[in-house]
Amino acid sequence: MCIPAFECEYLLHISHNKRKVSECQFGKTVREIGSTWFADLGPPFGVMYCIKCECVAVPKKRRIVVRVQCKNIKHECPPTLCSDPVQLPGKCCKTCPGDKNDTDVSLDVPAPVNIEEEERNMKHFAALLTGRTSHFLKGEEMKAMYATSTYNPQNIVATGRFLFHKKNLYYSFYTSAKNNRPHTIQFVNDAGTILEEHQLQTPPLADTQSVYQNATGKVCGVWRRVPRDYKRLLRDEHLHVVLLWGKKDQIDLALGGKIAKYTALQTELFSSLLEPAPGTKPALMSGAGGTAIVSTSSGAAASVHLTLVFNGVFASDEYMDTPINIRVESPDRKEIVLDEIQKVRKPSSEVNVLEISSPISIPMLRMMSRGKLLLTIESKMTPNLRIQGHIVTRTTCELFQTLLTPHNPDAKTKGSGLAWVFLNTDGSLSYNIETDHISVKDRPEINLMEDLGKRRTMLENLTPTFNFNQAIGTIDKLGPKALESLYTGDLGVNIAIENEPSLIRGHFVPRPVADARDSAEPILLKRVENSTNAPAHAMGMAWIAIDNECNLHYEITVNGFQANPQYLQIYLEEKPIEAIGAPVTRKLLEEFNGSYMEGYVLGMPSNELVKLENSVCYMEIQSKDTNELLLRGKLKSTKVPSHCFPVHTDNNVPNVAAPGDHSDTNIISPDAKCFHSGRFYDESEQWRNANDVCQMCACQRGQPTCEPIKCPAIQCKPNEELVRREGECCSMCIPQNVVVESESTGVQTVRGCRLGDQFHIAGAIWHPFLPPNGFDTCTTCTCDVLTLEVRCPRMVCPPLPCSEKLAYRPDKKACCKVCPESKSYRGDKPGPINSNVLQDQESHKITSTEEILNQGGCKVLNKVYENGHEWHPILASHGEQKCIKCRCKDSKVNCDRKRCSRSTCQQTRISSKRKFYEKPGMGGANEPTFDECCSAQCKRSRRHHRRIHQERTSGAAADERQQSKRQQQQQQANWNRSGSSS
Repeated sequence: MCIPAFECEYLLHISHNKRKVSECQFGKTVREIGSTWFADLGPPFGVMYCIKCECVAVPKKRRIVVRVQCKNIKHECPPTLCSDPVQLPGKCCKTCPGDKNDTDVSLDVPAPVNIEEEERNMKHFAALLTGRTSHFLKGEEMKAMYATSTYNPQNIVATGRFLFHKKNLYYSFYTSAKNNRPHTIQFVNDAGTILEEHQLQTPPLADTQSVYQNATGKVCGVWRRVPRDYKRLLRDEHLHVVLLWGKKDQIDLALGGKIAKYTALQTELFSSLLEPAPGTKPALMSGAGGTAIVSTSSGAAASVHLTLVFNGVFASDEYMDTPINIRVESPDRKEIVLDEIQKVRKPSSEVNVLEISSPISIPMLRMMSRGKLLLTIESKMTPNLRIQGHIVTRTTCELFQTLLTPHNPDAKTKGSGLAWVFLNTDGSLSYNIETDHISVKDRPEINLMEDLGKRRTMLENLTPTFNFNQAIGTIDKLGPKALESLYTGDLGVNIAIENEPSLIRGHFVPRPVADARDSAEPILLKRVENSTNAPAHAMGMAWIAIDNECNLHYEITVNGFQANPQYLQIYLEEKPIEAIGAPVTRKLLEEFNGSYMEGYVLGMPSNELVKLENSVCYMEIQSKDTNELLLRGKLKSTKVPSHCFPVHTDNNVPNVAAPGDHSDTNIISPDAKCFHSGRFYDESEQWRNANDVCQMCACQRGQPTCEPIKCPAIQCKPNEELVRREGECCSMCIPQNVVVESESTGVQTVRGCRLGDQFHIAGAIWHPFLPPNGFDTCTTCTCDVLTLEVRCPRMVCPPLPCSEKLAYRPDKKACCKVCPESKSYRGDKPGPINSNVLQDQESHKITSTEEILNQGGCKVLNKVYENGHEWHPILASHGEQKCIKCRCKDSKVNCDRKRCSRSTCQQTRISSKRKFYEKPGMGGANEPTFDECCSAQCKRSRRHHRRIHQERTSGAAADERQQSKRQQQQQQANWNRSGSSS
C-alpha cells in the first residue's frame, strides 16, 4: 500500500526550491537516494514500523526526479508457529513468546564505509570545460536540450576544482573574462542524465553579499550529501559537469567536461586558465583551451612542477609523437623562465595531460606568486595553434580563519578575537581582524607571523590599519614562502601589548567557501559576563548565510571547552529593535558537542528569513545541561535574497489592525506589544508618556493610546492648602502643618500610594485611568497624606423624579441619569417662531449630528434622534405605525407595541358597538374615545380566547363520551360474569 500524501508533500517542496534533485525530504528530515526508513508521522502517531519508506530516483525528461514511496510491509511478515503471537514494541511482525529469532522486516542498511579512507582515495578532482570537451552534449540523446547552446564563437573556456569532504562535493571555477558568470551548474552521467542541478548566484552578487566571489571572480558552491551511487560515478570518473549561460528559460551557451582525478592537485598552489592566444584565428582554435596545475617549492633549490591538461594545439595531420612547445615567461621583464619541448604520444581532441618539472629562481617564484608569469602552450610545427594564460592563485574557493585566544590557559586577560584572510587572483592577501576587550587605548601591536614551532617570524605589521576593534586591509606583496606557510597552516596572527609579547594569537586553517562561509563576515561569539559555567577564555566564531534556495546555513567554531566537554545548543534570537521590553523570539537550531558544528535549516518560513535582515538578531551558545547562556554574538549583515521575501497576494494578505479598530476579525497575538517612546510595553500595561508627563498611555490590542490626564475639581478645607508639586500635573490639598517633600528637602524616598502599577505621591487626587474607556471621571481617588490609604469613592447621584425606564444619560460618559424635559416628541419639526414672543434660546439651538451622537443620540435610517427622544416608526409600505413607539436611550433604540389592559378592551368593544348602532354625534361630549390600536389588539386576543374555549369545550365533551363508553363496557362484563355463575 502506497501513501501518496508523502510523495505529494515532497513534490511541492521541490517545486518551491528547485534545487535538490538527489535527495528526498520527509518532514524535516533529508534522505539520500536509495535509503529506507520507517515512517515517522510525529505525535500522536509516532513511528509506524509497518510503513516502510524509500527514496527512489525516477528518470523524467533527461533528469532524475526523486520521490518518497511508502508501502505497508505487514503482509511480508512470516507466519508464526504458535497460537497466541505477540507484537513487541518497535516491531511490525508478531512473534511467539520466548522466540529469540528476529522475524521483522529489516531495512536496507548500506555496508559500513571508512570515511577517512574514502576521502583519502577520492578527495581532489579537476575538470576542463571547452568546446571540444563538450562534444558529448551534441549526441542524439542530448540534442533536444543542448542543440543550440554548444555553439561557442567566443571560445569560452572554464576550469573547475572539486573537493570531496564529509559527503559534500565543493566546486570552484575560473571562467573566461570574455563572458558573464554562468547561471546554472549541472552534474550529468555518461548517458547525459542530469543528476543534480544548482542555480548559481548571478550579478549583482551584492544581493547576497558574496564578498569572496566578488573579489576573486570565482564561481563557488557545494553539492551537499552526495548519494552513494553518485560517489561511485565520481570515483570511477563517470561524472561530468556542465555550466550554462544565458537566461533561466533560454540557454545561450553550454560547456561540459569530465571530472577526473589528478595527483598533482594535492600540492597545487597556483592555477592557470589557458585560452586561445591573441592573434590566433578563432576558426582554427575553435573549442581549444586548457588548464595548468602548478606546485612550487621555495627551499634551498626552488622548483616548479606543472601538470598541463589541454587540447586544440594539434594539426589535423598530427596523430603520433607530436611535439609541442611549453613556455613560462615574464612579459614585464621579458625573461624566459621555462622553455621546453615535449612530445605527446597520441594526441586527443578532448584532453591531453603532460607533466613538467623545472628549477626556478626565487625572484621568478616571487613574480609567479603575484600573477606576473604567463604560461603558453603551442604547436611546434604550427605556431598559430597556441593557448596561453597567466599563472594565478589556485582555482579552489577557500578562505583561512582562526580564533585569537591566549596561548596560556591561566592568563588573566579577557581579550579575544578572530581573523580571516583570503588570496586575490593577483596574489595579494586580504585580511580582517576583530578583537574584544582590546582597544586603541591598549596600544596593541598586530603582526602576521610565521610559526614553525621553535622559530616564530613576524612577516608584516598590521597595526596601522587597526581602528576601534578591527583591522581591515590588504598585503600586496606576499612572498612565496609565506604563501606555502599559509597553505600548510604555519601562518597566523599575533597581538601583543606592553609587557605581553603574545597576548592572543592563532593559526590560520583553510575552509572551502560555500553556503555559510560565503557571507560578508563572521560573527565573534563573546563570553557572557555573568556566566558561571563558561570557561574563562571561552569564545567562538559563527558564519551564517541564506543561500539562493532560501535555506539557512550556519557554521560554528568554539574554543575553551576542551578541558570540560559538554553538550551545547545553538540558538537564534530575534527582536524587532534594540529597545527595553522588546519581544524576543528564540529558535533552537541544533545541539552538538566538540569545537565545530556545521548545519542548515531547510524550508524556513519567509517571514522568519526576512527578520534576519530587518530585525536585531543574535547567535547564542547555551549549555544543554544547565540551560545557561555561555556565548553570544550579534549578527551584523545577513543579506536575504530578494526572491526569498514573502509574496502577498489578494488571497493571503495578513490582516493589519488599524489604530482604534476593535473589531473581532482582527486577531491580536496574546504576546503583542506596543512600541512607544523608545521602548516596548506589554499588552494592557499603563505608563506615563515620556515626552509629556501629563499624558497617560496604555497598550491595547498591540496599539499604544495616550490621553491627557484629567484633573478632578477639588475644594480644600479651611485648614488645608492647595499645592501643586513640581513635576505633577494636578493640584492637591495638603494640611498646613504637613511638610511636602521636594528635591530641596533631601528626602531620598518619596512617600505615596500605589494603585495597580501606578504610584501616586501622598496627598494626590486623581481620576483612575481605565483603558479603553479612558479616565473614569465619576470616581475620584485620594492618597491620604498621613495614613497613605487609598480611597476611591464613586459620585453619588441624586434621586430622579421620573422612573428609571424614562431616565437617560445626556452624555455617554455622564455620571448620572436625567429625566426627559417633557413628554412631547422632540422629533417633530418646530413650528414657525413668533418674533414678538420671547423664546428660550436653548430650545432652538442648532446641534450638529456628531454632537447629538456623542451625547447618546441614535441614528435610524439616516435620521438622527436625541437621547431620550420618542417617535412612531414609519414604514414605506404601511405608513406611520402609531401602535408602535420607539425610544432612544443612551445610543440604543428600543421599540415596543402598545399593550391594552382587559378593562380597556371591554371599553373598546362597548364603544365599537355603540358606534355601530348609534348615529354619530349622539354621545355628546362625554362619548369615550375610540382607540384603533386597542381595537385591533383586543380582536386578536378575543379570537385567540374563543379558539382556546372551543378547544377546551370539545375536549370536555369527548372525555364525557369516552367515560360513558367505558362504564357501559364494565356493566356488560359484570352481567356476563353473573350469568355464567348461575
